[in-house]
Amino acid sequence: MKAGIVGLPNVGKSTLFNALTNAGALAANYPFATIDPNIGVVPIPDPRLGIIQEHIKTQKVIPAALELVDIAGLVRGASTGEGKGNAFLGHIKDVDAIIQVVRCFEKAPGGEDITHVDGSVDPLRDIETIELELILADIQKIENAASKAKRNAKGGDRDAVARMKVIELLEPVLEAQKPARSLELTDPDLIKALDMLGLLTVKPILYIANVSDDDPNGKGALAQQVRDYAQSVDAVMVPVCARIESELSELDEEDKLEMLADMGMDEPALGKLARAAYKLLGYQSYYTAGEKEIRAWTVPIGCKAPQAAGVIHTDFEKGFIRVECYSVDDLVEYKSEKAIKEAGKMRIEGKGYVMHDADVCNFLFSS
Repeated sequence: MKAGIVGLPNVGKSTLFNALTNAGALAANYPFATIDPNIGVVPIPDPRLGIIQEHIKTQKVIPAALELVDIAGLVRGASTGEGKGNAFLGHIKDVDAIIQVVRCFEKAPGGEDITHVDGSVDPLRDIETIELELILADIQKIENAASKAKRNAKGGDRDAVARMKVIELLEPVLEAQKPARSLELTDPDLIKALDMLGLLTVKPILYIANVSDDDPNGKGALAQQVRDYAQSVDAVMVPVCARIESELSELDEEDKLEMLADMGMDEPALGKLARAAYKLLGYQSYYTAGEKEIRAWTVPIGCKAPQAAGVIHTDFEKGFIRVECYSVDDLVEYKSEKAIKEAGKMRIEGKGYVMHDADVCNFLFSS
């Protein structure tokens, strides 16, 4: 799961990125990696891993991972190459989802003035600025794709015909300054054609309201504007104070819990962000558990067992025979896999099995 963090200058984007990735670096038993200066892999907090470990002793625990990309700051005109526009657009096309950090504080902690690039703090204007740049980039992309699709469609190429139809449907949507994700399609060929265009505004978006340290839960008016807007477009909003997260990322567990309690917070932002990203992308987790490791794996909701096995290794999917599985709740109730089997709760499922959230699985396959 890969998400790109975007935002206008001086909204706290890089501060938040550094805090989240540093928190990942401090997580126990997790091979944190900084792939390059603006990419980090962080563990997704998951209390069910601890529950499994209580009943199945193991050498290590590996959570699911979220890859975060700190994408270069955006300015008006990025779609035509202003600022670092070309680099911005190049990086964002490779992510599964967009996380936009929106400034929802007037002054920095301590009362320091941080000048907004547009001269004033207006979260809805900031959201509109970035969305417009992405829309303009998509308009340019479909204009470039249209001539080739039209030529191939005349020759009867089925994919090109579907692509041309999607482009015709998209043009009025984008010209009305609406994102491509607002186009509702039911035809599988058109859905595939839309996906193949690689448009930026197709990607789901999550809004982070970067709030002041005296409003860590985002109850203020500016954060509420973002919350209301996100609801109106079926998006997700998470309030975060980047400064608090930066401090939390440097603390040990005991001091972290004390600071969270002092701030009236129940957890750091990473947990909220991870759950919101899962919801946004339609993901769920299943687990494998043994003496060497307990591990969480990320799959789409509705994923069938062979495809879930393929997340571990492509050979598992190709040679899939069956899966033995039970739920984390079964493990809590019966205390061991042996007891689960004796109680008749161990399920044997075939290729048509649709994975459930919190399944604990053992895949059988032929090599």
